[in-house]
Amino acid sequence: MNKQDEIVLGFINELCGDIQAEYKIDPKEFKNYNIKRGLRNSDGTGVFAGVTGIGSVQGYRIIDGEPAPMEGKLYYRGIDILDIIRFHLDLGTFGYEEVAYLLIFGKLPTKQQLVEYNSMLSAARKLPDNFTEDTILKAPGIDIMNKLSRCILTLYTFDAAADDTSVENVVRQSIELIGRVPVIIANCYAAKRHYFDGDSLFIHVPQEDLSMAENFLHILRKDNQYTQEEARLLDLMLILHAEHGGGNNSAFTCRVLSSTGTDTYAALAAAAGSLKGPLHGGANVKVMEMFTNIRENLSDVKDKDEIYGYLCKILDKQANDGSGKIYGLGHAVYTQSDPRAVLLKQYVREMAKDSSKNRELVEDFALMEIIEEQGIRALGDRLRSRKMICANIDMYSGLVYRMLGIPEELYTPLFACARIAGWCAHRIEEIVSGGRIIRPAYRAVNRKASYIPLAKRS
Repeated sequence: MNKQDEIVLGFINELCGDIQAEYKIDPKEFKNYNIKRGLRNSDGTGVFAGVTGIGSVQGYRIIDGEPAPMEGKLYYRGIDILDIIRFHLDLGTFGYEEVAYLLIFGKLPTKQQLVEYNSMLSAARKLPDNFTEDTILKAPGIDIMNKLSRCILTLYTFDAAADDTSVENVVRQSIELIGRVPVIIANCYAAKRHYFDGDSLFIHVPQEDLSMAENFLHILRKDNQYTQEEARLLDLMLILHAEHGGGNNSAFTCRVLSSTGTDTYAALAAAAGSLKGPLHGGANVKVMEMFTNIRENLSDVKDKDEIYGYLCKILDKQANDGSGKIYGLGHAVYTQSDPRAVLLKQYVREMAKDSSKNRELVEDFALMEIIEEQGIRALGDRLRSRKMICANIDMYSGLVYRMLGIPEELYTPLFACARIAGWCAHRIEEIVSGGRIIRPAYRAVNRKASYIPLAKRS
């Protein structure tokens, strides 16, 4: 830090107490004006901000005007996500491309339509000339999500019709982004490894006839090698993360920007920025950081009482990152269960039963189950049954990525890689059916003040 930086930092630190006081709003003000903080009702349900025909997230029923818990359900265009996954698992086929088509076009493709769509995705995986060299390698970033947002914005300059918001053009842009984002993420990680971690640089070319999951593993790994079991597991993760209703923070962010008439790249880059947050897509990394912290601070990883006690310390902000949060537990909608977490947990359990698998996986899975069980117990003791808590998808997604040998830096980018399809679908729906700029009101609570001339200020 140079002298000028020290002066600026000292000035800012001196003022920070005043800044905190100026920005702090008494929680009573929210209650006085019946403000729904976080657009959430007092019972934890979301405030309705719109309607959508894309994804449906169901986690409770309203009985006698009150939310009642239920097993979670997730539907893509009215189709139960579990039915889609079971079909592809039974046949051993890849399903993300079909899901992306379903979300964008509103219906399942015919065999010929899927062939043509896959051909367009394959063509899109070829990035614009010199894009990797000039945008990624010459300006590498240590955070892949931040770099992804910058790359999406840069794609604007390579699009002759970037500002055209006709449905046909936005669909074209959507297909290109679905194809390009996985390649961009893999290349950004390659640059990060080389320039920040000191590893050898290798950039692989996507293969024409591979699925998104296969291509990502092919590009990511130095030797291009992967098993079909690994590719199908990654495909499963992509399907589960593809969409989650219009109310999730990143989809809503995309819709807010889309309502202004801005371009696709600005809307999608903003959605990626939203997903980066640790209370949204970044939670999967936080779960694994918390998992490591718990493991390192336990004398017996099988002692449920010891784990319960440590989780209570986490809730009291005396352990882990001091946030007071048990990452991976609780959800804005799901109550009894998150269907995505249930499916992943079953999948990991089956893999852990295979004695040929890494023993570490078996131990990690056993500990994660105890953390889930005792975390729900600890939260239940604190909340006194005010809200039913369940594990969400982030509880087990990081463990799955670890099984695939995917580094933590790519957990959230892979989430974005899958969710691009959902974001694009919500953008199109907002353009077609929104009709008004999204502009909620904020109640001003300032007292009237007089302007004081500079010479009279103390």
